[in-house]
Amino acid sequence: MVHLDRRLARPTAEIAYADTAVDGPAVVLTHGAGMDHTMFDAQVDALAGRGYRVVTWDLRGHGGSALAPGTRFSATDALDDLAALLSECRIDRAALVGHSLGGNLGQAFVRAHPDRVTGLVVMDATWNAGPLSGLERFALRLAAPALALIPAGTLPGLMARASAVSPSAIARTEAVFTRMPKRAFLDVWRATVSFVDPDPSYRSPVPLALVRGAQDRTGNIRVAMPRWAQAEDVRERVVPDAGHVVTWDAPDAASRVLLDVLREWDLDGPARPGPSRHAGED
Repeated sequence: MVHLDRRLARPTAEIAYADTAVDGPAVVLTHGAGMDHTMFDAQVDALAGRGYRVVTWDLRGHGGSALAPGTRFSATDALDDLAALLSECRIDRAALVGHSLGGNLGQAFVRAHPDRVTGLVVMDATWNAGPLSGLERFALRLAAPALALIPAGTLPGLMARASAVSPSAIARTEAVFTRMPKRAFLDVWRATVSFVDPDPSYRSPVPLALVRGAQDRTGNIRVAMPRWAQAEDVRERVVPDAGHVVTWDAPDAASRVLLDVLREWDLDGPARPGPSRHAGED
């Protein structure tokens, strides 16, 4: 398990992060709503084993990153945190890897700061700029009120079973979700939805890779991501036997996909010390 041994002081939060700080292409891993950095433990190992500089962090209000009293999670603050994190690490440009909310955040960051991003990997997140049907718009509006009706004691287990498919991944996901108070999770959910801003003319100005678990049934991802891949003329990478939390359902496969993408972008790490636990099967 990666230990977040560094702290970044922000005006309304303290951000916990880790940085391998090696002389290699920088890759920043951002987890999903209600999760934390541990969802990328296998990928940190795989990337570091190939010589990449890996930065992993907990979003404000998640895991080891605390919010100031009276502060609520917002999309704007999360975007500013990511910019501040890159500056704190003295990283001019990085490849962003984001899962779910982290993928929505990555899309928004690329739109605001394309010059700071070498490429964007979106894992199991919807298309921020994609068109929405009337039914999809209705579902987005209804999601937060519907989640608010679910008892706090029931919500983590329900969300975990909707997010993962393997028993171990379900258990790990529920354990992480349980740590976040229901009110805080609803704030995070609303922030995630706020990133969805349809713009049919928008195309990514940086290299883009789209990854999802074959059994992901959350939101409109399984419908939106293929449309997105077609619009951007990129390949959608579907990981078998995995749900929404693809990095826990299929850690080795997720690591292989990520390494393949970075190689295709010609972002090879400088060191090849030999295969790590999760990187030697590609």
